[in-house]
Amino acid sequence: MANSLKSAQYLIESRLLDAARGDAGAYFDLGIAFSTGTGGVDVDLIQAHKWFNLAALGGSREGQQCRADLASEMSRDEIAEAQRQARAWLDETARRPAVQRFAA
Repeated sequence: MANSLKSAQYLIESRLLDAARGDAGAYFDLGIAFSTGTGGVDVDLIQAHKWFNLAALGGSREGQQCRADLASEMSRDEIAEAQRQARAWLDETARRPAVQRFAA
């Protein structure tokens, strides 16, 4: 059990690193994790919507669909918070030096 938890945590951490580089696939994977509770994270619809929104902005049609599906289960305030967090993520990652965003 400990190994599977470590693997799940590693998966989330690696997807967060890829997301920091603007990887739309990583955004989508994080949306899936937070919407289903996989990868060792708790279900969090605001976080899921945030990541699906970022994936959609990155051109992911699946991200667009999942964001729309999820929004039907959320309040207006929750959606607004998810959008605020997505903007904050974009602002934060835009301020990082390019070497951090694009390091292999």
